[in-house]
Amino acid sequence: MKSCLRTLLGLAFAGLALGAAAQSPPPSAPASAPAAQAGAAPVVSASARRLYERSKGQLLQIRTLLKTQDSQASVGSGFLVSDDGHVVTNYHVISQFALEPDSYRLRYATTDGQGGALELLDFDARRDLALLRAVDDGKGAGLKGRGALAFRPQTQPLAKGERIYSMGNPHDVAFAVVEGNYNGLVERSFDPLIYYAGGINPGMSGGPVLDEDGFVVGVNVSTMLFAQQVSFLVPGEFAAALVQRSLAAKPIRTAAWSRLRDQLTKYQDELVTRFVAQPWESANHARYRLPVPKQDFMRCWGRSTAADTKGLDFERSQCRMDHAIFVGGNLQTGWLDMSHEAYDGEKLGALRFARQYSGSFRNERLGSSDKSRTAPHCKEQFVDRAGLPLRAVVCLRAYRKLEGLHDVSILVTTVDAATQGALGRFDARGVSFDNALKLAAHYLEGFAWTSTKAK
Repeated sequence: MKSCLRTLLGLAFAGLALGAAAQSPPPSAPASAPAAQAGAAPVVSASARRLYERSKGQLLQIRTLLKTQDSQASVGSGFLVSDDGHVVTNYHVISQFALEPDSYRLRYATTDGQGGALELLDFDARRDLALLRAVDDGKGAGLKGRGALAFRPQTQPLAKGERIYSMGNPHDVAFAVVEGNYNGLVERSFDPLIYYAGGINPGMSGGPVLDEDGFVVGVNVSTMLFAQQVSFLVPGEFAAALVQRSLAAKPIRTAAWSRLRDQLTKYQDELVTRFVAQPWESANHARYRLPVPKQDFMRCWGRSTAADTKGLDFERSQCRMDHAIFVGGNLQTGWLDMSHEAYDGEKLGALRFARQYSGSFRNERLGSSDKSRTAPHCKEQFVDRAGLPLRAVVCLRAYRKLEGLHDVSILVTTVDAATQGALGRFDARGVSFDNALKLAAHYLEGFAWTSTKAK
């Protein structure tokens, strides 16, 4: 089985050409996105006012500007973490500069109207964090001597329901503080994220979130789309770790694609290793064993046709990771998505069932060539899974500027019965060739018989 699969994948992936390109739209929008939805800011309390007055000297707006003019390409927030002008923000706030430093530049603005240039020292794309430093202009200006915000010690964890305070510059309107509550870590998230019951608006990304004593507990990062007061923070410990290891780093002067690739490569190794180590759970189908993942870091939803339907009966399940890794522009990667549909066409008859069943298989979209990835290279083959015949199509798209990383899509359909069948799809974004092999083998091994009685 695995030998057959390696041949199938090898043919599908052979001769893949890589070219130069920029960023492109994501394959699918995750449940959360950088820079959150707009919302009305609540009236702040005395505690919020006190904390803002105490920390506003270390609060910044971070702007990415075109190299040759003052037009801004993106706006976010940040905060000082050293008395020498080191600044923490989100990676997605400065990603354009990190990947295209010849086209963009970074500037900061303080709450009291000062401004200046910034340089990039390091970033952690997995945690969506970046470390910057104010450029010394030789005239005594800059951010030195303004103080720094300190991180809350990990030995003092917050309790669910404690008040915390998010700061930033929403919508490039004005610096602001938003009250909310700490609600623990997001369940079924691959990496730790804080669930913040408060509103984070566009422009606040990268700003600090403080406890009642003024310590940083997290960094604004994203919000759940189409939800109220459901926002996410990067735990402060990851920002503190980035500061500790990169405080003395030299500025990054050239496009950081290779650094980004190395980080994504390390991440996908960990993701795939953990995923394939998990056994498949049952979809409870009467005829087929269909692969359903454990929901340790994925969420699954399902639906089915009404019991009195007169046409094709089906059950559908979809499982996916909630969060992805931001690359740049509209491109996100580093996530898994899978689904299956089980069909019963006894009411239609064999001919009409075959027409609709094959149509569902043909309608699957596999992407096309764009600025970020090559066109899909696909191979189709029939595979025997312990007597269950499967039709499998494996497709690979290579990232143009992240050498060695690919998107892999696997389509599988059963071909054993005249009026019954199951169609499955598995997608992994940003994986190596070897890990694409592992994922495809693991996915196909999830298909088997439950019952061999055909209709």
